[in-house]
Amino acid sequence: MASPSLFTYLTAFSLIVFFFRTFTAVPIPSFSLNSFGKDPSFESDFALYGYAKVVNGGSSVQLSGPASASAGRFVYKKPVRVVEGNPRMAVSFSSYFSFSMSPGNGGLLAFAVFPSGFPLDVLNGSSSGLSHGLKERGNRVFAVEFDTLRDAHHGDSNGYHVGFNVADLVSVIVSNVSSINLALNSGDRLNCWIDYEAGSKRVEVRLSKLGDMRPVSPFISHPIDLSEMWNEDEVFVGFSSTSGNSSQTCVVYSWSFNTRPVPHWMHSQPLDPNTLKEDMRPQTVHEKRTCLLRVLAALIFGTGCGALGAFIALFFCTIFGNRRPVAAEEFVIRPVEFEYKKVNVIVVAKSIKDGEK
Repeated sequence: MASPSLFTYLTAFSLIVFFFRTFTAVPIPSFSLNSFGKDPSFESDFALYGYAKVVNGGSSVQLSGPASASAGRFVYKKPVRVVEGNPRMAVSFSSYFSFSMSPGNGGLLAFAVFPSGFPLDVLNGSSSGLSHGLKERGNRVFAVEFDTLRDAHHGDSNGYHVGFNVADLVSVIVSNVSSINLALNSGDRLNCWIDYEAGSKRVEVRLSKLGDMRPVSPFISHPIDLSEMWNEDEVFVGFSSTSGNSSQTCVVYSWSFNTRPVPHWMHSQPLDPNTLKEDMRPQTVHEKRTCLLRVLAALIFGTGCGALGAFIALFFCTIFGNRRPVAAEEFVIRPVEFEYKKVNVIVVAKSIKDGEK
């Protein structure tokens, strides 16, 4: 059997080093909370400010209410980056949570991304507690707000809406939840999915009633490049809420969050929705194609990993299989010399007569 070449050794060594660096990289921030006070890591990983408190035996966190002008904040204390790694890679994130807002109007709940140094413990009874931080930090806060009051001072076009706040209390875009047959102030639990795709530089929000599946199409979306806002700076994710001039309460029942780096070759320009037609059928096909592409990519990745594993196994078999066993010295078979001599054989014939000895 032919011995492996030097190129084979170098290739295998490079692949092993690559996978070692991949699996020993910095852990990706992620968590999933379905119970708050009962989780052993809750106190060490999460912080509550203002009126925020764990209620109902640890099953939920109440951020504001029922007192007027009450405000609270619920923050994950471990920092997150939207650009990380060497070489630098943009980072996408996804967050799911379930929440409710009691009947009435005037309250507000916001999922927010705070820059490092933001005064998390400073709250006021309006603007979800973000107004002071925006004045101090300039254009460094991004938030998705769930508002039950139309505030003309902040450019709200209607009440009961979801909006994106980028570096300002005035939403860059809003959408009324009545368009999807939902009500923010019904007191019922709602599901929310917020996804930031670093590749397409876009934030999408999906809403549904508790028990319903995740919608295929986003309820509201907005093109934005968060890497330009924070670069490689650390940021913190969490919720901020206020009851305003009402007694409305805002409660969070579950929360999960995860990030994922996006390679440079997957980056693309954000899609302009104004260039698309309003027909929903092509969008449905697009979602199906995206799903098929993800499945195909997963299959290709799995096949590649399997082939690489087989190659590494064969490589080690080749290295260790070529080693021949070495016997102990006392069992070594040594050559023995033989001496050959000529022997003459003489046969003497005797005749023995009958009766004679």
